[in-house]
Amino acid sequence: MVIIQVAGGLGNQLQQYALYRKFVSLGTPARLDVSWFDEISQNSIKARRNLELDFFEKLEYQICTPEEREKLVGSDGLSGKLRRKLLPFTVSIFHESEIYHPEILTFTEKYLYGYFACEKYYADILPKLREEITFKPSDNPLNPIYASKMRKPNTVAVHIRRGDYLHPENQTLFGNICTDDYYKAAIDYISQRCPGAHFFLFSDDRDYIRKKYADDRFSHIEFNFCDDNIYDMYLMSQCNHIICANSTFSFWGARLNKNPDKIMIRPARHKNTQPINPVTLLPLWQGWVLIDEIGNILNKDY
Repeated sequence: MVIIQVAGGLGNQLQQYALYRKFVSLGTPARLDVSWFDEISQNSIKARRNLELDFFEKLEYQICTPEEREKLVGSDGLSGKLRRKLLPFTVSIFHESEIYHPEILTFTEKYLYGYFACEKYYADILPKLREEITFKPSDNPLNPIYASKMRKPNTVAVHIRRGDYLHPENQTLFGNICTDDYYKAAIDYISQRCPGAHFFLFSDDRDYIRKKYADDRFSHIEFNFCDDNIYDMYLMSQCNHIICANSTFSFWGARLNKNPDKIMIRPARHKNTQPINPVTLLPLWQGWVLIDEIGNILNKDY
């Protein structure tokens, strides 16, 4: 059996779910472990995260039992810690450390830790996932109104994530990736291919984007708050095209978009620790346009 830990925010949870569904499609017995959300820690990001997979009405998954988890990773107590340290060959654990691990899909008996953002893991089942990951009707009447507007030709979702990425503890890892040059190059790329394109902006720094993007090409989406923020992903998926931040939230806004002619743009790197190598990256993100922090388009020469 393969067990995948579910952890992090909504975008990461959907990626872990997508990998789970990939194992199921291969006929490999698989489970999700959602115990991460039961661990209370006031000094951890866990305290600000919730299990959001159950928001979606059609998701089907099985949760592992404590016994199934313990068989692969050992117990949570002292004996389990000693087992993992002194007898590592008696546990079966895999930690994600690279952008893509091709060997993962061959596993049959393993506990997986990771976020699995690379689309190659589950690209072939995305049509099925789009049918499963469906949003409940929103109580806010603005969501269906704007969804209808976004289905018109030449609409573009733009995700600008700043808030937590500007904190000192996150700046080193996630900062200076989606720069002004990145967004300018992305907007220019789509504008050249879609004359008259209209851009719908989604951001956690609304004061910033109001000042930065003030002309009539831009509309600002500012009505989904707190738990309703999930509907921003839905609205992103309704636009014809999308410009993502280095955020799995907008990656899924793109993945759930059913437009066969969509343009999907993402930053060349998700974290500053990742190298930029077009030869390696582009086959892992087929159908995407990758742009680096100084506005270079990686797809041009490959």
